[in-house]
Amino acid sequence: MKNTIKSIFAFVLCFTLLLSGCQSQSSVPITLPAIKPSITLTDGLGRSISLEKPAERIISLAPPNTEILFAIGAGSQVVGRDSFSDYPPQAKNIQDIGGSSGKYNSEAIVALKPDLVLAGEIDTPEMVNSLEKLGLKVFYLKNPTDLEGMYTMLQVISQLSGHEQEANTLVTVLKKRVETVKSKLEQVTSRPTVFYELDATDPAKPYTPGPGTFYTSLIALAGGENVGARLNSAWAQISLEQLLVMNPQLILLGDAMWGVTPDSVANRAGWKTLTAVKEGQVLPFDDNLLSRIGPRQVDGLEALAKLLHPEAYK
Repeated sequence: MKNTIKSIFAFVLCFTLLLSGCQSQSSVPITLPAIKPSITLTDGLGRSISLEKPAERIISLAPPNTEILFAIGAGSQVVGRDSFSDYPPQAKNIQDIGGSSGKYNSEAIVALKPDLVLAGEIDTPEMVNSLEKLGLKVFYLKNPTDLEGMYTMLQVISQLSGHEQEANTLVTVLKKRVETVKSKLEQVTSRPTVFYELDATDPAKPYTPGPGTFYTSLIALAGGENVGARLNSAWAQISLEQLLVMNPQLILLGDAMWGVTPDSVANRAGWKTLTAVKEGQVLPFDDNLLSRIGPRQVDGLEALAKLLHPEAYK
């Protein structure tokens, strides 16, 4: 009986001490480990895509996506890339999973065990669906048509890869450079007309970017006018007759990478009468600076502004 009373007394004493200890600490806040919420974003196909955490193994199916991943510091997380992703140079060291004619090596993609596949507008919704049927998480990115859209694309990819701070810093720098271009062009009043050539396999009907394209918005921002913006579609063929009527002051050869030169343009039937040809204003241009969505488009803007308004850069 005595032992039982002692046990009860000991229990009550311990409980009292424990209770008083909890009360004495009640003013001290209890800090729990921060739990980072999952990531849920809407992709370019209007689908809600969720990740439990930022992707650590990423496959990129479009050059713009690859360039952006490296630009924001996520290059080491890229385990596979399409055949056309050749910038920055270190991207070429990443496993090539195909992409020519829209055909990818599905077995290689699955074997790389990605936790995210970044598709681009070069890819079809059907292809995205086929990859998802293999159990892969696919996020589809549409191409924006202006710099604000490009900044948003940077930030979306940064959230998916866990590099938001780096992306925010990069966007700040890019916006500052754009403002510098605008500042230099403040006193400019003329707006040279520009014909931008994409493909002149048929020199009587070359392809050119039209309205609603990044080309048109960047040329305008650089203080010029894209004559292709007067056409009816974003990617159009323009007849020589139309070109002669528009008579651009400057011709930029985005197809220079395929061997097109100012001399070859001058030798085309009917082109010698164009003002740009007569005045020697047919110039090669690195199309990658305009066609690939990402930070290099600001390089393209700066290059355009210097060509269109050299007087502003003296």
